[in-house]
Amino acid sequence: MGVDFGLFDWIDQGTVPLHQLYEERLQLLEAADTAGFFCYHLAEHHGTALGLAPSPSLFLAAAAQRTRQIRLGPLTYVLPLYDPVRLADDIAMLDNLSIGRLELGVGRGASPHEVRYFGIDVSRSRAMYEEAMSVLIAAMTSDRINFKGEHYQYEDVPVEVHPLQRPYPPLWYPTSSLESIPYAARHGFNFAGLGPAAHVRRQVDKYREVWNEHRNDPNRLNAHVRSPRLGIMRLIVVAETDAEGLQLARGAHDRWYRSITKLWHENNDHSMDARFSWESAAQNETVLCGSPSRVREQMTRLIETSACNYVLCVFAWGGLPHQQALKSLRLFVDEVMPAFSAPLR
Repeated sequence: MGVDFGLFDWIDQGTVPLHQLYEERLQLLEAADTAGFFCYHLAEHHGTALGLAPSPSLFLAAAAQRTRQIRLGPLTYVLPLYDPVRLADDIAMLDNLSIGRLELGVGRGASPHEVRYFGIDVSRSRAMYEEAMSVLIAAMTSDRINFKGEHYQYEDVPVEVHPLQRPYPPLWYPTSSLESIPYAARHGFNFAGLGPAAHVRRQVDKYREVWNEHRNDPNRLNAHVRSPRLGIMRLIVVAETDAEGLQLARGAHDRWYRSITKLWHENNDHSMDARFSWESAAQNETVLCGSPSRVREQMTRLIETSACNYVLCVFAWGGLPHQQALKSLRLFVDEVMPAFSAPLR
């Protein structure tokens, strides 16, 4: 059962001051650096307790100096919130600071409430994303930028800083929408899904169908990646016993649920409540918890049902204490990961 593992993180609100939260995450990354995880993926969110690292570039620059092996990447940069030429500078710097370890996630934003805070009409976000993507590619692969679009215009802009990886870092596109899969697959993006494994399986099957049709298309954006990773994200708590793991996960979930629904509730929107509830997590096993043997069983079902070849593990989340996150990671590395032959490197 070939599968690779990575880390996913929101850096959501915990129970400690912000400076301590950052330091604890960096310590977790140090522990993960030599443990066999492929990449650390960091979300971008604004104005919400779900994401207390609103500048992924800043945190990943710090992470690059505290690690040596694990790859690092935003999942994702919300492209409509950036000037794409300015963002290309950050991407090139990060790839060089990490000595070519950057994995580049891009998207148009998962929450309509967040982009509205920046004065962006959600109905324009797709067109902005598409134009920004074109500018980013140009900035990473050429010495001058000329672009005239509806949302972005550049004339003879010089580029002096380029990514270390050529033509540019591997691209990622996360989505929970089946309708977005043909775009991701056509271009060969690495993919990350969330939600019930059966739902992600439909995405993965569609992805493989479309990817195979376009695998020899020279115009694919991610053509330099020969075997895309098709991933699924899971919150994880590994403890000594099933009962302890369940208790810890249930307690951590309360705070995480408040964080992930905060902006929706502030906008009188409860459409996400059932999706992120503990009942849904338990029914769909979107939280894996318990002893190492139980988590191995859950992981086996997850991989078999979803047909993913990559699992993004969240060890630090909600109200989970830092020492327990470290313990979960160690138990996972020692007693869960060895059961799954990997890697796709």
